[in-house]
Formats: sequence, structure tokens, C-alpha cells
Amino acid sequence: MLGYIWQCFYSSCLRFWLKWFLRLITGRCELQRICAQCKAGALRTSQIEYSLKSSKSKVLRAALSLKENDLDDHLAQIIREKRIKEQKDPTFKVNFRQCLLQISGYNELFAAVEELRKEVFDSENKEHEKMLLKLWDLLMPSVKLESRITKQWGNIGFQGDDPKTDFRGMGMLGLTNLLYSYAIVGINLTEMAYSLMKNDALKPHFYNTVPGKPQMQHFHQFYCYLAYEFDKFWLEEEPESIMEFNRYREKFHDKVKGQLQMPEVTLLMTVDQEK
Repeated sequence: MLGYIWQCFYSSCLRFWLKWFLRLITGRCELQRICAQCKAGALRTSQIEYSLKSSKSKVLRAALSLKENDLDDHLAQIIREKRIKEQKDPTFKVNFRQCLLQISGYNELFAAVEELRKEVFDSENKEHEKMLLKLWDLLMPSVKLESRITKQWGNIGFQGDDPKTDFRGMGMLGLTNLLYSYAIVGINLTEMAYSLMKNDALKPHFYNTVPGKPQMQHFHQFYCYLAYEFDKFWLEEEPESIMEFNRYREKFHDKVKGQLQMPEVTLLMTVDQEK
């Protein structure tokens, strides 16, 4: 309760006066101070994001929902709004622009991921069917699929005779990721990657690993990281049976969430060449 009261007091009153005092003695606004004091990556971009979100200025808050095409015009608007003298702080514009690009890129990437997730697998759609059959050929290149609806799908991890029922939760996002991985485990990992992105937990990773605008390929790369690391995790934990999958999935999920709370986190797949 006391923490909540302090947070309300700080955000509504104290923070404003603290910012005013620091600008008075440093000659720099909060955005400038963050760019000067924090190195490029999650620490800088996350603090810029918090500063913009907490601002009383509509111009600054609007920067959180920019499209890339509007970025430079809005950046100039912010510089005017904050009365920033570029000649006295020549690196600010470049550094701040990079932060805005990462913030807007993350939002646009999540919108694209969400759109793909909402796209329902349609067995009447030739492209959807083509992707599904490609998945079979990738995983079972030496085995011919007897028919479109068959128990053979269980051999690569699907739960029923028709894989389309397994895509209800993750839609075409699940199938797209599966072209990198393995049926139900893969769909579970898609849901994990999606939920981490939806909750903004992936921001530090993307801010540290993508200097500009993150793209869909970066989401797929993170999914591949999860698939590779979960395989190692499963073998190391040595569960008694597949029936314990949900418990170990949650344990792995907690491990990844813990890693993502570290400011310097970079979750990139590294393959052990000796194996």
C-alpha cells in the first residue's frame, strides 16, 4: 500500500519537479540525459519509453505509437517541443531516433504477429494446404503421406487425424513457425513466444539485438532459439514421461522469463559444434 502511494506521489508531483531541477542544473531535458548516460540497447530504449509514457506532453506520448514513415517529422517536433539545441548535443538526434525506431518497430512487429495468429487455418486455402504438406515433407522426407486426413500426422506430434484442429489457438502463426520445428511442442513454443511479446517481455532482447526496427524474421529467430533451448532443457531435466510436458514447459517458461528480466539479455541460438 505504501509503495502504491509513493508511486502515485512520485509520478504525479515529485517526478515533475525533479526533472525541472535536473534540467536547470544540467541544461538537458530527461530524454537527452538518458541518451547521454545509457549505452545503446534495452536500458536506454526502455528508459526513453518510460519517459515518453510518463510525459504530460501529448507530442511526447504520441511518439509511442508512431509509424516509421512519420518518425522523422515527429522527431523534429519533439526537438522543438523540448527546446533542444542540436549543436550543443550533436549525438542526441541519432541516438533518440534509434530508440524511437526500436519502439515503433516492436509495436509494428507485434501487430504483424497478432495478424498472423488470428489468420485461421483454412483447408480450402491452397497456400495453407501447401504449407502443411511442406511441413510433412520436411519432417518425413522418406515417408509418403497416405491421405490428407490420416493417423500418420500423429507421427510428427499432431493430436488428431486432421492437423487443422491443432492450429485453433495460434492460427497460421503456429504453422509458419512449425516449418522451423515440430508439431505440438512447436505450437506450444509459438504460444510462449507470442505471450512474451504480447506482455512486452521481449523488448529487452529485441532492443539489445536489433539496432533498428525488428522484423518478423527476428520473431522467428527467437522462436528457433526457444525450440533449440527447450530441446536441450528437456534432455537435461530427464522427465519420466511425455505426460510431464506441461510441468516442464512452465519450468522452461519461467527460466526464459527470468533471463528476459536482465537488462543486458540477448537470447540468440548458439549451436554446439561438437555435438
